[in-house]
Amino acid sequence: MPTKTKSRSARPAPPKRQSKSEPAKPSRPTRRASTTNNKKRKAPESDEDEEENENAESSADEGASDGYKDSGASSAEDEALDSDRLDEDEDEDDVKPGNKRKAGKKASPRKRRRKDEDDEEQEWDGEDEDGREIVGRVVEAPKTGRVPPGQISKNTFNFLTNLKKPECNDRQWFKLNEPVYRLAEQEWKDFIIALTDDLVDVDPQVPPLPPKDVIHRIYRDVRFSNDKTPYKTGFSASFSRGGRKGLFAHYHVMIKPGNESMFAAGAWCPGKNELDTIRAHIKHNPARLRALLKDPDFIDMFGQPKPGKRSSIFGREDELKNAPKGVAKDHKDIDLLKCRTFAVVHKFKDETVLSPEFREELKRVMDVARPFVHCLNDWMTVGLDEEEGAEEADDDDE
Repeated sequence: MPTKTKSRSARPAPPKRQSKSEPAKPSRPTRRASTTNNKKRKAPESDEDEEENENAESSADEGASDGYKDSGASSAEDEALDSDRLDEDEDEDDVKPGNKRKAGKKASPRKRRRKDEDDEEQEWDGEDEDGREIVGRVVEAPKTGRVPPGQISKNTFNFLTNLKKPECNDRQWFKLNEPVYRLAEQEWKDFIIALTDDLVDVDPQVPPLPPKDVIHRIYRDVRFSNDKTPYKTGFSASFSRGGRKGLFAHYHVMIKPGNESMFAAGAWCPGKNELDTIRAHIKHNPARLRALLKDPDFIDMFGQPKPGKRSSIFGREDELKNAPKGVAKDHKDIDLLKCRTFAVVHKFKDETVLSPEFREELKRVMDVARPFVHCLNDWMTVGLDEEEGAEEADDDDE
């Protein structure tokens, strides 16, 4: 017992250690203050960044001075093409790995579904991506009406038709109809694999890429849209020298019920540098493009070239009303120079899309569009000075 009292009386030592450590505390704010002072000394270096931002803003103003205003999805056709072009993997890149793992943990209802695959309908009891509880009957994928790989079935059109209904185009309905979607998605992938082979035969400049590099997602990018409908109502894919992305001109295919399926080719809203290069070639010599637009087969597929009307490459929503900056209003090629998008569209009826000859029809249209795509690719990737130098070298060889 006396030893315990002595050990208790010997505990005043810790306050001494605290008193020794107390003088060291003011030194930390001092180091922070010096760091802050260093940052203040580095602040004048940001003037260069401000100048760069001002230059960037001034260059953007110059680009906007052309009179082009992006009005968003102003027409059904442009909305379909633009949404397909902008809904790439940006959303997927924004998702952190941790979020992906959390999403994976919510797949337990799917496991329960797999155990009951033999049931004609299964119960769904789980949560969607927003954490809302979903209770309903899972719709079984159709077992009839299927077609060979490389064709589009009525089942796929029925699914896309349902997505047009407001009561169906939501996450709850989509989750319950996921087996139907997966079957339609696989059918679309098989179609694109076969179509890629057809396109490579038509245009060898297009590489045979896997479906994941050309197919667009069915999920809409609703971040900057007033329409928060989560899913598109059609399947689409884009082909070019670089897949569905890149600065090259594209071949674009979309299937959509209601006679809204289409094939399109060209360059949609090219970047400022590419647009300036195209306009430079038009000013220098537009004969190549003029000849393509007046070709009888091209007119048969994509319409008469009538400036001011929606036909051929003319009449799009982003077309300039006035002459571009630095171009005279009475320029002989002002109709071409006003174009902001250089693209053509050919539409298909539903019965054509569902027929076994749909790929042959697409192949025929792609063959007519190929010279137009090559023309744009040459003009966007080869500067005018380089082209003139190549022509002079050819003349010297002769």
